[in-house]
Amino acid sequence: MNKCVERLYNGVVKENPTLVLMLGMCPTLAVTTSAINGAGMGLASTVVLALSNLMISLLRKAIPDRVRMPAYIVIVASFVTMVQFLMQGFVHSLYQSLGIYIPLIVVNCIILGRAESYASKNKPVESLFDGLGFTLSLTVLGAFREILGAGTVFGFSFIPANNPTSFEPISIFVMAPGAFFVLAMLVAAMNKIKAKKGKPIIDICRGDGCVGCGNRFCAGRRSAPGETETKTKEVEG
Repeated sequence: MNKCVERLYNGVVKENPTLVLMLGMCPTLAVTTSAINGAGMGLASTVVLALSNLMISLLRKAIPDRVRMPAYIVIVASFVTMVQFLMQGFVHSLYQSLGIYIPLIVVNCIILGRAESYASKNKPVESLFDGLGFTLSLTVLGAFREILGAGTVFGFSFIPANNPTSFEPISIFVMAPGAFFVLAMLVAAMNKIKAKKGKPIIDICRGDGCVGCGNRFCAGRRSAPGETETKTKEVEG
């Protein structure tokens, strides 16, 4: 269970495919004009990823190495076809909004990348939890674009009915340039979060610069006058 939780955390924070690894940019930028589109695309991709990871993990010892990529594509394509038919039958409006990007899940580098790097080498249950960060990042991206560009989120309006001029939507955010702006802001926020969780950055250029730095093994440190000879003697000794 701990490995499943760790896999979930890594997929959302450490190895988020959109905000950290910068994979799957085409559907990320194209379909996230609203929160519901982002959630729909993310959930469709996550279902395909989870089921294909599970199947590939179960068959990892039976699939020969020389045909593993074609086998992965056949497995992924089978699940994408199932998801496409289900969306077409039960959520037709969302199916029409996502359009060609649903069948293109087959060649999404996130799906094939996780299948190759994780599912083919790990147990089925752990592989099932891999990739949920894609849904979260697409939903958040779509929500921000919808709020800023239309004043709504999941169909709920933020503009008061009695004072419609209190908020003027910025239409550029539901257009192509807005996707880049919001993505840049979210990536910057993710980098800030990761920087706080990591080790503090040591400033080696204090006061009198590299000469006063206490880190003798720093690659970027410049030697003080007369120090080069001492260092050479230490190395030779």
